[in-house]
Amino acid sequence: MSSRNMLVSLLTSAWGLRLAGYLDWRNLGKGEDYRYRAMRERFGTRFPWISLFAVFGLQGLIMWVVAVPIQTAHFGTAPLGWIDAVGVFFWTVGWLFESVGDWQLARFKAIPDNRGKVMDGGLWRYTRHPNYFGDFMVWWGLYVIAAAAGGWWTIFSPVLMSFLLIRVSSVTLLERSLKQNRPGYEDYVARTNAFFPWPPKR
Repeated sequence: MSSRNMLVSLLTSAWGLRLAGYLDWRNLGKGEDYRYRAMRERFGTRFPWISLFAVFGLQGLIMWVVAVPIQTAHFGTAPLGWIDAVGVFFWTVGWLFESVGDWQLARFKAIPDNRGKVMDGGLWRYTRHPNYFGDFMVWWGLYVIAAAAGGWWTIFSPVLMSFLLIRVSSVTLLERSLKQNRPGYEDYVARTNAFFPWPPKR
């Protein structure tokens, strides 16, 4: 196994293990996700087939497309260089944003008096979605490493991931719900960048 193979495998595994551990800790003992419960109620006996294609099939397809740079990086024969270092830097910034942002939000929610309140401290002071921005940086970092191995053409993968994070499945859908159900969220939106970190507006 080449140095780049080991690097990409290590970074991808670290990202996946952190996310899996966090989701397991957050959801353990809480039953089925409310979105799947809503689908089950809506589609009734058709739910198994609908979920097979609309949830698992679609997720599998997206996962394969998003992973193309990782697969490509494993075939590169060029030695590690400064471009790989840039990719590792991007990945590290993203992983830290995800990790710290999730930890800060978990601490905030653990305080009973914060129930129903808006989290606007720590990284959440500079971006309304530090975890999604972190994911964005992780996948662009892996793409840069793949590009250093000759996989520059896989740019469609991080572009797709960026579009999904910002416009489709993450920021847009979540904020639609928060604006309706979280008092004070409109004020938070007015002073805080949606995605890319920036000092809050006055």
